Amino acid sequence: MSEHILTFVVWLPILAGVLVLATGSDRNAPLARWIALAGALAGLAVAIPLASGFDTSTSAMQFVEKAPWIPAFNVFYHLGVDGISMPLILLNSFTTVLVVIAGWQVIQDRVAQYMAAFLIMSGLINGAFAALDGILFYVFFEGMLIPLYLIVGVWGGPNRVYAAFKFFLYTLAGSLLMLVSFIYLYFQSGGSFDIQTWHTTTLGMTAQTLMFFAFLLAFGVKVPMWPVHTWLPDAHVEAPTGGSVVLAAITLKVGAYGFLRFILPIVPDASHELAWLVITLSLIAVAYIGLVALAQSDMKKLIAYSSIAHMGFVTLGFFLFNPLGVEGGLVQMISHGFVSAALFLCIGVMYDRLHSRQIKDYGGLVHKMPVFAAFFMLFAMANAGLPATSGFVGEFMVIMAAVEVNFWYAFVAATTLIFGAAYTLWMYKRVVFGKVTNPHVEAMSDLNAREWLLMTVLAVCVLGMGLYPKPFTDVMHVSVVDLLAHVAQSKLP
Repeated sequence: MSEHILTFVVWLPILAGVLVLATGSDRNAPLARWIALAGALAGLAVAIPLASGFDTSTSAMQFVEKAPWIPAFNVFYHLGVDGISMPLILLNSFTTVLVVIAGWQVIQDRVAQYMAAFLIMSGLINGAFAALDGILFYVFFEGMLIPLYLIVGVWGGPNRVYAAFKFFLYTLAGSLLMLVSFIYLYFQSGGSFDIQTWHTTTLGMTAQTLMFFAFLLAFGVKVPMWPVHTWLPDAHVEAPTGGSVVLAAITLKVGAYGFLRFILPIVPDASHELAWLVITLSLIAVAYIGLVALAQSDMKKLIAYSSIAHMGFVTLGFFLFNPLGVEGGLVQMISHGFVSAALFLCIGVMYDRLHSRQIKDYGGLVHKMPVFAAFFMLFAMANAGLPATSGFVGEFMVIMAAVEVNFWYAFVAATTLIFGAAYTLWMYKRVVFGKVTNPHVEAMSDLNAREWLLMTVLAVCVLGMGLYPKPFTDVMHVSVVDLLAHVAQSKLP
C-alpha cells in the first residue's frame, strides 16, 4: 500500500460512495449512513501516512505514482504531493468526516445519494490536489463540480436550482479557458501534459499574459475573487449545511491552489508584471466585501461574504512574492477551512431547531443554549482574527509580508481585523445576547452528543493551530521557498 497511498486517498472515498449508492432507497438509510461514515474515516486513515511519512527537508514531489493512461497523447495517471498540496488533502479528508456526521440526522430524504455525493466529491478533490498531469487535473477539477451541483440543486433551499445553475456556469466558463491553455502548453512543451514539465517551458510575454488571464479567470472564479464572486453567497444560502461546509472549507481552496501550481510557476514573468492587478482585486475583496458582510441580515450570507474577504488575504499573500506571504496565504487557507466549517455548522445547529437563518429571529440564545454559545463565541473570535486562534496566524503573516513590500497594502489588509470583528461580533451579539423574545427560541435545546463531538473537534483544531502553527509552516516552508526561487527566474525566450 505504501507505494500507492495517493491512489487509495483518491479512489477509496469514491468506491465508498459507490457502495453507499448501492444501498438504494431510504429504507436502507441507516446502512447508508454507517457505510458513509466508515468510508469517510477510511479515507482519512489512508491520508494520515502522507503526513507521518512526509519529508519536510525537500521540495520534490513525494509518494509519486505514474502509469500510462492515454499513450497516444502522452497522458499519464501521474500523482504526487509536496508541502503545498499535502496539507490540503488532509484538510479535505478531515472535512469529509465532519460533513457525514453533520448530516446524520438532518438529512432524511435520499440519504444514500446525499452521503455518496460527498464521498465521491472528496475523492475527486483529492485527485485535483495530487494530479501532476494536466488532463488528469482537468478531469478531477471538472468532476468535483457535479456532486456539488447536485448537493446544492437537490438538497438546497427554495432557490436551489438557480443557485446551482449559476455556480455551475461561472466555474465552467473559467475552466474552458484553462483547457485551452493546457492544449497550448502541450504543443509548446513538445507534446507533454506533465505539469512539472510546463514549469520549465519557455513562453513569450504575450503568451504568458494571455495565459495569465485565462488561468486567473479559471481559478479566480473558484476562489472566488472580486468581481466574479457573486455566485458564492447564493450557493451558500441555498446549500444544505454540509454543502456550505465543503464549499467554504475545501472547494474554494482548489482555486487558490491553482495559483501556486499553475499561474506562478508557468507564467512567472506575467505574474510579476500583473501582480498589481491581483493585489488590487484582493484588497478590494478584503475591505469592500467586509463592509458588504456588515450589512447582511442572513447569517449564512454574512459568513459567505466573510469567506470572500478571508480568501482575499490568500491571493494577496501569494502575489507578494516572499515566503512569509505565501506561507501566510497557505496557513490562512487551512485556518479558514476550520473556522468557516465551524461557523456554518453553528448556523446549521440553529437552523435545525428554528428553521431560520435570519439574525432578527434569534436573540437571548445564551439562556437556552449556553454550551453552544461558548463554542459559537470561540469560532466567531477566530473569524475576527483573535490572537491564539488559527484565524490570527495567517492574517498576521500576510500583513507582515505586505509591510515589507508596501505599507499601504498592509494598511488596507489590516482593515479586515476591524471589519471582521465588526460584522462577526455584531451578528453574535444580536443572536446570542439579550432577552429571549421569540417563543420558538424559548423551546430550543442545547447541543446533542453528535453536535458536541463536531464542535469539540473543530475547537481543538482552531486553538491548536492558533497556539502552535509550526507543524503547518514546517511542512510547507521548503516547497514555498523553492517555488519562489523558480518564479524569480524569467521564462522569456
